[in-house]
Amino acid sequence: MRRPAFYSRSPRTPLDEAANAGTPQQPDGSPGDAPAPAAVPPPGEGRWQPGRRSFALLLALSIGSAATSLALWPRQNIRQYTQKDIDAAVLRTLHTATLPSPAAKAAEIIRPSVVRVVGYGPEKKTPEAQTQKQGRNMAKGKPAEAQADEPPGEVERGVGTGVVIVDKGIILTNLHVVAGAEKIRVTFADGLEAPAVVTGVQPENDLAVLQAQKLPDDLIPAVMRSTADLQPGDQVAAVGFPFGIGPSVSAGVVSGLKRSFRSPEGKQELGNLIQFDAAANPGNSGGPLVNMNGEVLGIVTAILNPTQQRTFIGIGFAVPIENAASAAGSPPF
Repeated sequence: MRRPAFYSRSPRTPLDEAANAGTPQQPDGSPGDAPAPAAVPPPGEGRWQPGRRSFALLLALSIGSAATSLALWPRQNIRQYTQKDIDAAVLRTLHTATLPSPAAKAAEIIRPSVVRVVGYGPEKKTPEAQTQKQGRNMAKGKPAEAQADEPPGEVERGVGTGVVIVDKGIILTNLHVVAGAEKIRVTFADGLEAPAVVTGVQPENDLAVLQAQKLPDDLIPAVMRSTADLQPGDQVAAVGFPFGIGPSVSAGVVSGLKRSFRSPEGKQELGNLIQFDAAANPGNSGGPLVNMNGEVLGIVTAILNPTQQRTFIGIGFAVPIENAASAAGSPPF
């Protein structure tokens, strides 16, 4: 619909009236000859009237100005970070945040693959064993008469450590941990306890291979790493169950390579061993010796103590993983 024109109330201006007042008239009252009055511009001409086009133009200019301001605002307020700023932020994080040690990260990687190994055998009928048994029964409230008729039971004959190398439940450990055991039980990282059987042995390296009869749903095998590039001074960690406590972690370095060890009884001599100074004690036997990436370099097998005491004085030995894996029938390298 076209908008009607808007007119003022008086079509004539005061100047027009003054001009007419000074015009001579004829006797009959008609105006005499006089110059024609100036043409009056049509109503609406000579001044600006807002319309649709003007309003649309004004709106477009306003929107364009606002969009330009918004487009330029981020560029004016975002700071451009330099490499110096990034380096300073990283250093601040290192100074204020507590990061895990390399040994802690290595232990976290290998822990799901470490198992506790216990060998069980018949109870020995020595006076010391009988006294210990009587003490346990008395603590349970059993009368002496019942104790006399009680058949010999099973006791722990050896406690050690093992490491899962295949997700089907194949475990590496030391032969002396399970030697002479009638039953073997392993406890996985998630707490599952399962019976196991010996499927292979390598006496020259004091190694045994176990097969667990029951497995966790998410069993994670360890990653094995060749020792070809291993050097004295490389960082290592031993993970296991010293004296049945664990899993425990100790860290150290490789002290030497191609070492030999003779058992205290002199019955066996082991060669081509990795010497390390990470703390190891009875119960660590069969556990993994790992690098800082959590990769298995060897199987902890012995400690040296000139006093014939079964405690650690700073010298431990591990069978290289190349020999250990061959005991399982699957050399990895």
